Amino acid sequence: MATQAPVNVNIPADVPSSQTTLYEENFQNVTKGTGRLMLFAGDQKVEHLNDDFYGKTKEGPIAADDADPEHLFRIASGGVVGCFASQLGLIARYGRDYPDVPYLIKLNSKTNLIKTNQRDPRSLPWMTVADALSLKDAGLNVVGVGFTLYPGSEFESEQICEAAQVCLDAHRHGLLAVLWAYPRGSAVPDELAPHLIAGATGLGATLGADFCKVNYPKGDAERTPAEAFKEAVQAAGRTRVITAGGESTAAAGFLQTLHDQIFISGAFGSATGRNIHQKPLAEAIRMTKAISAITYGGWSVTDAVAVADGEKDYSI
Repeated sequence: MATQAPVNVNIPADVPSSQTTLYEENFQNVTKGTGRLMLFAGDQKVEHLNDDFYGKTKEGPIAADDADPEHLFRIASGGVVGCFASQLGLIARYGRDYPDVPYLIKLNSKTNLIKTNQRDPRSLPWMTVADALSLKDAGLNVVGVGFTLYPGSEFESEQICEAAQVCLDAHRHGLLAVLWAYPRGSAVPDELAPHLIAGATGLGATLGADFCKVNYPKGDAERTPAEAFKEAVQAAGRTRVITAGGESTAAAGFLQTLHDQIFISGAFGSATGRNIHQKPLAEAIRMTKAISAITYGGWSVTDAVAVADGEKDYSI
């Protein structure tokens, strides 16, 4: 496939001069020189417990492969991903067997058992950037850290403070910082309102995130979802917006939405979990390649679907 010159990297001023080379290497590594990110999300074993790994979805049965946590690592190693995101404990357990994978350590998480009508969400930090770096010292390719916050929660002030410190500490060590920003809580009547999603990406920018992951907004009376999402991309400025993949859907529809998000809205990729790992291994690997074909290769939806179906291949 044709190659292109890597995009110029805007290095934040809070990255020390001693760490700028590492920061740029990490950025170019996960974006394959395009500035876009295909993040394979594997943090749902906490966020959704075993709901995402055993049983059925609207699309049908979850693959038996997915019952084993190592399925995530086999996909990340065999597929085409920018990085694989999960909690430190899981990566520590399996990562040495898959040293080729770029890892993004999720520093906080919570389960889905306590609903918003019981208590506004808060995801407390489990560990620090320094703890994440211990896996780098163990020989793993740690490229960044991730952190979730909930604007609109009654605990938002604490979460904002924690997220800002995570971004600063990550940059001090040449790591990338990815924020999951989900407006949620009793003060939030509509979590998918386009204007509110844009507020979340703007918040991510002020906190110092390199990438801000948000849910894809719904449309409104004047705009389709893809048109409405442009507001969020603009609000983020130099922070690059990526979208949550959501629950499993048919591959063609998922890939069409992703294409719209990138090439109509101007987003910089996606963070996809269930639409990948709930499939058998070979199919899941093909799905990573299909998503990356759009994200990194700029391929059409038709060609990406052909990759997902095994009729074409994509590699970097």
